[in-house]
Amino acid sequence: MSGTKIEEKLFQNRYLVDAGRPHIKVRAHDAPSEELRALVDICPAGCYTETDKGTVEIVADGCMECGTCRIVTQETGEIEWNYPRGGYGVLFKFG
Repeated sequence: MSGTKIEEKLFQNRYLVDAGRPHIKVRAHDAPSEELRALVDICPAGCYTETDKGTVEIVADGCMECGTCRIVTQETGEIEWNYPRGGYGVLFKFG
């Protein structure tokens, strides 16, 4: 499968959204720490964005549950991270 782009492989994954119950939340902040701001660039699923006001938000739909955000913000405590409820979240398809 040489030549296959990572985006093509990620597209094979499926995600069942648990509407109204995101498993990751960004805690309220006036200005994000350097660690929280970094998630905009390093989240492999691109779930984090910076708003016009300079805060960081998350849309957990499509989250690969890799734990990068948990590790990066471990010291700052700026996110609340839980596993999705049973039956929800990412379904990896290998192919």
